[in-house]
Amino acid sequence: MKARYHFIHHACFIVEKNNTSIIFDPFLDGNPDGLVPKNINVDYIFVTHAHGDHLGSALEIAKNCDATIISTAEICYMAEAEGCKTHAMHLGGTHLFPFGKVRIAPAFHGSGIAGGHACGFIVDFFGTKFYFAGDTALYSDMQLLPQLDPFTYAILPIGDNFTMGPKDAVLAVKLLQPKYVIPVHYNTWPVIAQDPHAFQKDVEAQTTAKVIIVAPGQNIELE
Repeated sequence: MKARYHFIHHACFIVEKNNTSIIFDPFLDGNPDGLVPKNINVDYIFVTHAHGDHLGSALEIAKNCDATIISTAEICYMAEAEGCKTHAMHLGGTHLFPFGKVRIAPAFHGSGIAGGHACGFIVDFFGTKFYFAGDTALYSDMQLLPQLDPFTYAILPIGDNFTMGPKDAVLAVKLLQPKYVIPVHYNTWPVIAQDPHAFQKDVEAQTTAKVIIVAPGQNIELE
């Protein structure tokens, strides 16, 4: 059975496999399908940092469906104080969940919460392996990540202004060496408007990776 990747919009997506659902950075405002927190039924919620367009509706969703929030300690302590189930982790840490292994990777970006640090996640989800970079700048130690926990997919921001832009993201692909790249965090607002097809052309001309462009609301299958 393959995993299903459903892109909601911005940097929010759901992955489903073996009757388990996980959502990442559940910012729902303005999504084209009109999804609201009561429409989301998941088992785990991953949050890369506490900026509003990433923390989003995490707390409400967690309470609605008794989902566990997986994030850095500072975000989890805040969510726990609000009555949510959490599993706190931090940079460089790994943990085995019922669905598989999670590694917290650094993301060079603001944390959105006092004392915190933004992060990304390398997830082995019932054998489907992917890296979600969160809102990161390009950094050279990305090249270490596939040595620590290999992955097939890299889900990378390309919007620029707040994160890596397309040119930096191409360099990130060279460091990460995934089989596939899925761009996110672009075209939500004019300030992060980008052409994903131009990014695809550059990645596929300069690396062996293939870019999969997923429109908001679209589903794809992951290996």
